[in-house]
Formats: sequence, structure tokens, C-alpha cells
Amino acid sequence: MRLLGFTNWVAVIVLGIAFLYFYGNPSSRPSSSMAEDSSKSIYDFTVKDIRGNDVSLSEYGGKVLLVVNVASKCGLTQANYKELNVLYEKYKSQGFEILAFPCNQFAGQEPGNNEEIQEVVCTIFKAEFPIFDKIEVNGKNAAPIYKFLKSQKGGIFGDGIKWNFTKFLVNKEGKVVERYAPTTSPLKIEKDIQNLLESS
Repeated sequence: MRLLGFTNWVAVIVLGIAFLYFYGNPSSRPSSSMAEDSSKSIYDFTVKDIRGNDVSLSEYGGKVLLVVNVASKCGLTQANYKELNVLYEKYKSQGFEILAFPCNQFAGQEPGNNEEIQEVVCTIFKAEFPIFDKIEVNGKNAAPIYKFLKSQKGGIFGDGIKWNFTKFLVNKEGKVVERYAPTTSPLKIEKDIQNLLESS
């Protein structure tokens, strides 16, 4: 028992030293990707659309953006697409855009290729907002834009995206101002969108 107690104390001391070293010494922390470090706004990124064409997000300069990782076979899919469509129809003429990024990292709920995803999104869910190339949002292969978004607004339990339909609200300067959980209804974000659209 004494040996066990001693071992526990040693473990606590080692963890304490590691914690102090990691957080007290900036040079010991893992460096972010170059794209994340050098990017000051979302407009610095180029992504691919659902057809594989490059799209510079500078095209959306001066607009309010809602960036969402989407999936076609999630329990949240129907309600989110329905409400996202309502918001897009209502505010697109005022400088609002929704940027949707399909992702298959959560229970394999976006299994199709880009062509299949586009077919489902446009015919079943009637989405008119831009759908982009299927990407990863977590892990070492996470798309640079998602590394940037997460670095701007972390989640309650760490920065990682927890599920489909996590939402990032971006202001007219390309800065992330808010992050919403997957279960947050798009229509509950409406007031925040209005406020950003009305700001100069």
C-alpha cells in the first residue's frame, strides 16, 4: 500500500512538471499549421466547391457568413436544412451567405461522393446555398479552413468539432464571432445574423 501511495505521488509530481513546462514555455507547444498562423480572416482561404473548382473565400468579402459542416443521413439533417433554407432565402439579398461543407467523420453519415451529395442536397433538401467539397474537420487531415475556425472559436469541451451541423458565424471582416453547437437551431441564430448585417 505504501509503495502504491509513493507511486501515485510520483505520478502527480511528473504530471505537474509536464503541465508547467508545456503551459509556461510557449516554445514547447505544438506549432499550428502555416495556413492557420498566417491567416487573419476567413478570406485568406481557397477551398474547392462540390465540383472540384477552386473558390477563393475573398469572393465573400463584406458578407456575413454561416459556415456549417453538413451530413445527409443525420438525425439533425432535416430540421437544419429546412431552417438554413429559411435563413438563406430571407437574408441572402442583404449580404448573408451559408457555406456548407459535407463531412463523413461523424458515424459515417455523409458517405456519398460529391456528385451524390449534391443530388441529395439539391433535390431532397432544396438547398440553394453553396455546397463545397467533402472534407475532414478534425484530425491531422482537417481542412485548413476548419483549423482556422476552431482556432478562432473553441468549443466548451475542447476545440474539436463534436458532431454534424456545428455552426460558425463570421462577420463582414471575415472574423469568427460565434460558434454554435450542432443542436442549436439555425433560426435561434437569426437575431445574431441580423445584428451583424445591420452593423457597418
